[in-house]
Amino acid sequence: MIATDKRKAIFLLHQEGMSAREIARRLGLSRNTVRAIIQQAGVMPPTTRADKQRIDEELLRRLYQQCQGWVQRVHEKLVEEEGVSVKYSTLTRMLRELGISEPQTLRCERVPDEPGAEMQHDTSVYWVELAGQRVQLIASLIYLRYSKRRYLKFYRAFDRFKMKCFFHEALTFWGYAARRCIIDNTNLARLPGSGCGPHAVIVAEMEAFAKQYGFTFRCHALGHANRKAGEERSFWTVETNFLPGRTAVSLAEFNAQALAWSTVRLEHKPQGKAGLIPVKAFEHECTFLTPLPPHLPAPYRVHERATDQYGYIAFDANYFWVPGTRRESVKVLEYSDCLKIFHARQCLVEYPRPAEGVRNGQFSPPGQPQPPHQPNHRKQPAHEEEKRLRALAPSVSAYLDFALQTPGLQRHQFLRQLLALSRKMTPELFLQSLERAAKYRITNLPTLERIALLCLQGIGATLPVAQVDERFTQREAYQEGSLTEAPDLSIYQEAPAPNEPNPP
Repeated sequence: MIATDKRKAIFLLHQEGMSAREIARRLGLSRNTVRAIIQQAGVMPPTTRADKQRIDEELLRRLYQQCQGWVQRVHEKLVEEEGVSVKYSTLTRMLRELGISEPQTLRCERVPDEPGAEMQHDTSVYWVELAGQRVQLIASLIYLRYSKRRYLKFYRAFDRFKMKCFFHEALTFWGYAARRCIIDNTNLARLPGSGCGPHAVIVAEMEAFAKQYGFTFRCHALGHANRKAGEERSFWTVETNFLPGRTAVSLAEFNAQALAWSTVRLEHKPQGKAGLIPVKAFEHECTFLTPLPPHLPAPYRVHERATDQYGYIAFDANYFWVPGTRRESVKVLEYSDCLKIFHARQCLVEYPRPAEGVRNGQFSPPGQPQPPHQPNHRKQPAHEEEKRLRALAPSVSAYLDFALQTPGLQRHQFLRQLLALSRKMTPELFLQSLERAAKYRITNLPTLERIALLCLQGIGATLPVAQVDERFTQREAYQEGSLTEAPDLSIYQEAPAPNEPNPP
């Protein structure tokens, strides 16, 4: 193969008037090669492989779909049913080149940075310190591409409802929305099984939600995370600027810090090499963004609940009192910050969402007298039982520290049963049993009772003698059984053969 520069040199020498014989002599080539290069004007002719065998593309696509992507089965059907003799390696090459077996990788698209055209959203998981403990939180961040404004919030869990609540909070905070929102191929917005990238189908629920705010969701191509590079860079800023050395006593406090950091500190900080100030850039971008309609309703979820005999409904491990005197089914509208209880399309009462971590709480409308009764199925904690057990001895407290950490243990029931067991035996026997149970890592209460019996035998005490009526020999059933023939036990006196099993 002759290099491209050498081909150009041959053609230039020919244009200067040098003969093909002289060119061939100087460059050490044959005259036929020189003449061929001169006819091609010094350019390498495009070569296309002429396959000895051609297979219809539609036939390959149909068989590939019928065989569910198993190329070996496609090869068998081609040879046996279609009468096409083709090598397996040739078939796999054809499927790759046609993009049937492997999708062809395309370059990332370059989209101009236009004001009001685009915003980006994504989530990321982080480990943060809350109240002295490291917990896992999900960071949700939305980013205006042109003005580089950001809105950040953290969640314990993130689902489709939390996604809608986050968009509502962020967009109402700005008062505007861009025309499209670039997201990854998450099932929170994309319809599963509808493909990936720009051709993915958005879930009807999320499409209708976005329409209220004047934008549309769009998924980037699979593996092209750089399509939302501004969002990815924002998460890098979160990791290197917001999270290091930051602690909080609760998730609400942590989100307050995230809000101040993303909407105050970063908006007045120069961004990038151009030193763009997000607040000033947003003032220019507002004329291109879609203004949100006034009094836009917040997203909510509807839950059906039944009122118990004392007027309470259970929701999210807490109990809320419903005004009225009748036991009727109600609808609970769950918002991001409050709960509204409806009956017959009328709002009966509105409650703020309890603080994070509140469980088994009892709530009633403010300004009204406290209901006289407790909820029907409210759980009764065993704090008093635990306090009494720990007061017995340090060994009991150490055993509870171990036992209460057992996965799947019903904490309150275990404490009540353990306190009842302590009242059935002497304190010395109870402490000895718990020490032995802690040594062998036992939390099963029936096993603990058997340990107490073993300890009782080991300290020299005697078990109570069972009261037996000595007149049982006078009973008719006993006398009848005493006259039966003795069983034949001779088979147990003979040794079994080597391969013969022992008698039952």
